[in-house]
Amino acid sequence: MTDARAPQGPVALAFIAAVAIGSGNFVAVSFSNQELPPFWGAGFRFGLAALLFIGVALTLRLEWPRGRTLALTATYGLFTFTLSYALMYWALTQMSAGMAAVVLATVPLVTPLLAAVHRLETLDRRALFGAAVAFVGIVWMTVGAEGLVVPAGAVVATVVAALTIGESIIISKLISENHPAINNAVGMAVGAPLLLAISLVAGETWSLPTQTDTIWAVSFLVVVGSVGLFVLTLLVVRLWTASATAYMFVLFPVGAMLLDAWLLDAPLTVRGVTGALVVMASVWFGALSPRAAKADT
Repeated sequence: MTDARAPQGPVALAFIAAVAIGSGNFVAVSFSNQELPPFWGAGFRFGLAALLFIGVALTLRLEWPRGRTLALTATYGLFTFTLSYALMYWALTQMSAGMAAVVLATVPLVTPLLAAVHRLETLDRRALFGAAVAFVGIVWMTVGAEGLVVPAGAVVATVVAALTIGESIIISKLISENHPAINNAVGMAVGAPLLLAISLVAGETWSLPTQTDTIWAVSFLVVVGSVGLFVLTLLVVRLWTASATAYMFVLFPVGAMLLDAWLLDAPLTVRGVTGALVVMASVWFGALSPRAAKADT
């Protein structure tokens, strides 16, 4: 089956919706971290989302994976919901959501390399160039002349998270023929308990959210930011390449900037707008243009 990357109807809409949700997730996680310890917050979120996906799978009487497919789906859960989110939730206690999104913009740079290692794709120079230009645009958009000071540990954690996310996109491509509800039911059922185990080892205190902002943030993260985002992502990766799907991560900082301006009245600067335009142009060049689609057929 050809991995179309041109913006074709519902797939392009799913991509756009996933970008919007993913951008909001960074802000929502920051609110969650204000009250809930990071590993407990992540495990609590995905534990609830797992129950929702299991309910959907049972209601639809979907077939559960077995053998190698089950092992791959469990590995998808390990990389997607345990490793990457443990690192990201912790990093967001040390750095801003915007800076975390900037570092995660490296995902499209590592995903084509991982896809080539897995022999899923040939190394696409156009996609790599587009991702590199997008990363430059994001740095220009978010780092001012005065520079940006971030704890080294948080940066390392986010870079490793980018690697695990890239690998999780590759694995999700391998199991993309499964129903998204099944992949996420199994994946989150694996990931959430491991996050809770990490929370126990870290000595975190478990408590339910009580602050209004935290309750809204966790509700968003469970229903929209988990169920909605990961269904949409698996639908996109089924029809597009893993490398093209990874371009979501270069658009997250743009979405976060717009959400800050809308929800928090943060000013839109010339630097931010020009950087956003560079990012969007590079995504079109590397992943969404008809020429990029033709290159991958």
